[in-house]
Amino acid sequence: MGDRVAIIGVGMCKFGELWDKSLVDITLEAGMYAIFDSGVRGADIDGLVIGNMSAGRFTGQEHLGAQAADIGGLGDMPAYSVEAACASGGAAVRQAYMAIKSGEHDVMLVLGSEKMSDVNQTEAMNTISVASDWEWEGMFGATFPALYAFMARRHMKEYGTTEEHLALPTVKNHANAAYNEWAQFQRAVPIEVVMKSGLLADPLRVLHSAPITDGAAGLIMCREDLAKKYTDTPVYIESSEQSSDTLALHDRKSITQMNAVVNSTKSALKEAGLELKDIDVLELHDSFSIGEIILTEDVGIAKKGEGGKALEEGITEIGGKFPVNTSGGLKARGHPIGATGVAQIVEIALQLRGDAEKRQVDGAEKGLTVNIGGTGATSIVHILGR
Repeated sequence: MGDRVAIIGVGMCKFGELWDKSLVDITLEAGMYAIFDSGVRGADIDGLVIGNMSAGRFTGQEHLGAQAADIGGLGDMPAYSVEAACASGGAAVRQAYMAIKSGEHDVMLVLGSEKMSDVNQTEAMNTISVASDWEWEGMFGATFPALYAFMARRHMKEYGTTEEHLALPTVKNHANAAYNEWAQFQRAVPIEVVMKSGLLADPLRVLHSAPITDGAAGLIMCREDLAKKYTDTPVYIESSEQSSDTLALHDRKSITQMNAVVNSTKSALKEAGLELKDIDVLELHDSFSIGEIILTEDVGIAKKGEGGKALEEGITEIGGKFPVNTSGGLKARGHPIGATGVAQIVEIALQLRGDAEKRQVDGAEKGLTVNIGGTGATSIVHILGR
């Protein structure tokens, strides 16, 4: 048995406000696309894991592991459901990775799914807010736009980050999503439009924020020695690391750094035997534009306080030194919470296979994803290689 875990199939449904589809519909669609892409048969799969944050509140449905196995006709295999707030998808990938590495499973279907538009805006925001420290933040009305606004305002005060800097992740990611057929928003947005969009929580505006999204994504993962049985273009998970930080912002030494991201990135690079300079493409969790700026710093692309400058200089553009969010990121691809971490892996796998079409990073051989929960209380980092 090889040391790595292979990704041999990927799939997604188109993200958006999918009024005519149910949670079952989108989960089944993503899973079937991944199975078809991999060439496996249902009988080859011996385990399933699904990431989801809050289907019980959004749709009234829990027990998603058994449901996914049922709707896929996959029989009586073990089926697991995992939750880690906005990092639920990344947690699902990591659980499958560890299960296969341990020898417990050989071939697994990994899913991430969330149906968010079946409730009104207020209910959706209240549901998302339970990923914060409810007793000290959410209960007092500190929504995620407000919490990230605290982070943005502090970053601006300490480092001189500007409103123009805050708009740059949105502009870049919308431009990338224009070439992603699965993205919720497949259109470019001028910087002037971003900067004039309505205020959510000063200084954050509507177009600094990821949307409410329905969507699902899927992977087929297997032991390294089985991969070539199914595909000539496997992608390998070379490391998987997870770290935690305080749930509430007020308990952190600094609210302009996500220590869980710093620690999990360092651990993942060490496990893979790589340095950041070896990474060709990244998917970073940009639920708000300040999030991408901070993560750009915390993974090491830019020094602390210079994330906005790195964006300004084009370092994170396709064709730049460290292309970030070629998929369009959470901002433009969309952010169905439980699906996001899986969708990030789908994008990196496509990049490393050379299948990303007009958003392809030339010669991409190594990719890194950062999927965070809440304001960075959970960070899950995966490094993939060809």
